[in-house]
Amino acid sequence: RWLSSPAPPPRVCVVGSGPAGFYTAQHILKHHGGALVDIYEKLPVPFGLVRFGVAPDHPEVKNVINTFTQTARSERCAYYGNVTVGRDVTVPELQQAYHAVVLSYGAEDNRVLGIPGENLPGVYSARAFVGWYNGLPENQDLKPDLSCETALILGHGNVALDIARILLSPLQLLRKTDITDSSLAALACSKVKRVWLVGRRGPLQVAFTIKELREMINLPGTRAVLDPADFTGLESAVKDAPRPRKRLTELMIKTALEKPVETQAAAAGAAAPREWGLKFQRSPQEVLPSADGRRPRGIRMALTRLEGSGDSAKAIPTGDVEELECGLVLSSIGYRSLPLDPAVPFDSQRGVIPNSSGRVEGVPGLYCSGWVKRGPTGVIITTMNDSFDTAQSVLEDLQGGVLDVSPSREGFGLVESILHSRGVRPVSFSDWEKIDAAEVARGKAAGKPREKIVDPVEMLQIIGH
Repeated sequence: RWLSSPAPPPRVCVVGSGPAGFYTAQHILKHHGGALVDIYEKLPVPFGLVRFGVAPDHPEVKNVINTFTQTARSERCAYYGNVTVGRDVTVPELQQAYHAVVLSYGAEDNRVLGIPGENLPGVYSARAFVGWYNGLPENQDLKPDLSCETALILGHGNVALDIARILLSPLQLLRKTDITDSSLAALACSKVKRVWLVGRRGPLQVAFTIKELREMINLPGTRAVLDPADFTGLESAVKDAPRPRKRLTELMIKTALEKPVETQAAAAGAAAPREWGLKFQRSPQEVLPSADGRRPRGIRMALTRLEGSGDSAKAIPTGDVEELECGLVLSSIGYRSLPLDPAVPFDSQRGVIPNSSGRVEGVPGLYCSGWVKRGPTGVIITTMNDSFDTAQSVLEDLQGGVLDVSPSREGFGLVESILHSRGVRPVSFSDWEKIDAAEVARGKAAGKPREKIVDPVEMLQIIGH
């Protein structure tokens, strides 16, 4: 009997409760009947970019929260919010408490432009602006200045289109979403009626998808301004392109060539509708300050020509420049991961943890998934597949004996005493469900799906911390 005593269950810890963290946990729990998984999150509230990155008017994308909630409620899974790994508990301490540690903490910074004037008031990163209207606690005090008529967004991705749509959407559409109350109030006073989306490369290299483009084209009270000259000859160039790229380009060409219906223009009278447009082959050189230095008055752009074709085409400056007028600049050129703990290798050039199929190089028992593993690209489904891939590596290492599970590990038992000694009180998933209920109740009173609580202190008050 003594020889056949059951092996202790493998304990796995996941750092980060966004899609990467939850999908990793889900796959391990599903394919290993005994594993116990603990998820750590620095905020009191879970779900990462599903809560704080997905546009408020895309509620269907947030349905994955239902799946994540099922995972969190599994008796073999526990959630510990309000715990900052790297500060409240170190990665080596987690490694002593668990058989495997998976880092899935995403990309919590943004890429910088590296040009003069980037730090002027009125220049914001897309990450901060999206965080502001989505209620990310660190961006609650952003107070963007929306008193100008023209905004300029640097970038041709879905996030850039999200921001343009939020800036130009009729308020009655936004009022039915979970956009924060303070953002709604700011947008109600906004003077922005024109948004330019500017990219270094051409129409064949845009990174947004057809769904987002179509939504933008069909936005009520808004017209698209695309220059037909930008699309000359593209129909033949795109003939053999993959179908998504072909359909996307055809929709841009069709929009560029459509003549506005005269009667609509007449009916609108002198009040020009809101408008948005795409500008290509322009690379930002400098944000130009207004006379008082309090805001941008425009951006100086280097005109570029493309070398190569398709996704690998490079933008080369031609030597010509032009100035585009605007009073608000949003930089949507990508997110960036940061190192978490000195014990974890980090490639600061690429902004990722060096790994092979999610196994962190040179550190057995340490894994990574999501954006910190592969860079900040792709949608939720990309992250799902990527996380399943890492989870599979963990399962293989458990089954193949690469991870020694014979010494039993204490898991949260050990971490709890460390946190207690440092005065940190974790938030459980049932605590989150109380915060969730409070948000939904507040939303109901305002006719919205929820009213997000943006202050962590208030979140902790609700659960009596």
